[in-house]
Amino acid sequence: MKPYKVILSGGGTGGHIYPAIAIAREIEKRYPNTQFLFVGASDRMEMEKVPQAGYKIEGLWISGIQRKLSVENMKFPFKLLSSLWKSNKILKQFKPDVVIGTGGFASGPLLKRATAKKIPALIQEQNSYAGITNKILSKNVQKICVAYDEMHRFFPEDKIVKTGNPVRNDLLDIDSKRTDALAKYELSPDKKTLLIIGGSLGARAINELISKQLDFFKKKGVQILWQTGKLYYEQYKHFASNEVKVMAYIDQMDMAYAAADIIISRAGASSVSELCIVGKATIFIPSPNVAEDHQTKNALAVTSKNAGVLIRQKELDSTFENEINSLLTDENRCATLGNAIKELALPDATVHIVDEVEKLLNTEKNK
Repeated sequence: MKPYKVILSGGGTGGHIYPAIAIAREIEKRYPNTQFLFVGASDRMEMEKVPQAGYKIEGLWISGIQRKLSVENMKFPFKLLSSLWKSNKILKQFKPDVVIGTGGFASGPLLKRATAKKIPALIQEQNSYAGITNKILSKNVQKICVAYDEMHRFFPEDKIVKTGNPVRNDLLDIDSKRTDALAKYELSPDKKTLLIIGGSLGARAINELISKQLDFFKKKGVQILWQTGKLYYEQYKHFASNEVKVMAYIDQMDMAYAAADIIISRAGASSVSELCIVGKATIFIPSPNVAEDHQTKNALAVTSKNAGVLIRQKELDSTFENEINSLLTDENRCATLGNAIKELALPDATVHIVDEVEKLLNTEKNK
């Protein structure tokens, strides 16, 4: 049998790139001879991250529409036409058996052309509030893999399969890593550890909050594992001490999660899925600067089930100290939140997504 050919398209953020890589790895495990091609936006992080993962990628001249009037918006029609033309060329040359979209504007032109050519296609929507690209594509793809309930608000119900979001396998057994994790970061097993994660680039509001609260944490005897993000490390690195570990980027998230007692995080789809598997008390501070405020909606999907704490960015000054103090002093509340968020976990998401891909491949093969 000739090897399968698979195109994966998506990008713009890690939340779209890493699920695509996880899906490719699972397909490769089942069909080692599969040929892969990724398609992303030519000026975004996928052009670096995908080759680092060992896969070939083609870039399209495409970007999203800005919410304010800008020169970039005036270029959009030309970018779209260019990307549709190049997508056509890629499909003609590569001849994929199936095309998989993981969201973001980069996946739009490629999947639009693929479905027009009747190539089997599947999309994966990570968020609880569907992105505009996936909403448009949903009309013509065969399957839509989602992570949340009630997604028939956005997509044809007969195409939806609830699978969850792909997460790293190294998160599945973090409890056994706690001793090693505390040693790795030179943290005391006798103190509470607070983990701060604002994304790989960082979150200004969260960093400002933590810097203002360092005296409060010191009085409480709390030690901190603080990912500032690459954009903010130089600004905050001088706060580093024995009790405050300041890092631009945490490269072993499983160890950071294992060391943590309480977590403060943004609410991107991948982060929320990981935190469900980790099962620790979490304060979500969603970014208000994302399309359709989807981070707040992701956080609400969890906190509405009493499985986490939501603090909106504009409410930090009035609310944060009371909430964090409650978690630091009430171990029962922490345990209840941790158990509740863990019940929402879908640890086999990647396997279930690739099961759906496999069905499309088999249907095509049997035609």
